[in-house]
Amino acid sequence: MARMLPLSIPKLFIFSLFSSFSVILATGEDHGYVRTLDRKLIGLKKEKYSHIHFYWHDTVSGRNATAIQIVPPGSNFNATFFGATYMIDDQMTAGPELSSKLIGRAQGFYALSSQEEVSLLMAMNFAFIEGKYNGSTITVLGRNSVFTKVREMPVIGGSGLFRFARGYVQARTYTFNSITMDAIVEYNVYVLHY
Repeated sequence: MARMLPLSIPKLFIFSLFSSFSVILATGEDHGYVRTLDRKLIGLKKEKYSHIHFYWHDTVSGRNATAIQIVPPGSNFNATFFGATYMIDDQMTAGPELSSKLIGRAQGFYALSSQEEVSLLMAMNFAFIEGKYNGSTITVLGRNSVFTKVREMPVIGGSGLFRFARGYVQARTYTFNSITMDAIVEYNVYVLHY
């Protein structure tokens, strides 16, 4: 009967290193909680680039307000209304008139986030209700310096047809009523998605 000889430490080390390297090559890098997936296995197709254009109606005044204050300005109240926070359910329409075709709603909140200027932290979902995008959302989180002509904010994700979305939005004030604080803002959304 043949007797097995014990492996020497250097041979065991080389064998273990080779075995580990082979396993890593076969399965990809695995940290136990993260793994690389084949995009086809989770239904991701070729990436698309889309441009979406609409008007956002922020109505603070009247009986049918779509933006309501949920947090008042801080105790160090100043001209920028620093700290005031509004919950929104604003209409998104194809044209600047409120009576134009409704394509979705902007839902989320914005907060006045600067003590120096009128600047908003905006966190909202563009929830689409029209056509093939019905039920899909685009999520925006960013800084909106209100009196800048064109503002850019990042697209940080989405759902439905905009799953794994990334890109940016450009916002331009179309009209602003300084008495009622109501605004219509033109949005151009540039988004990469699957």
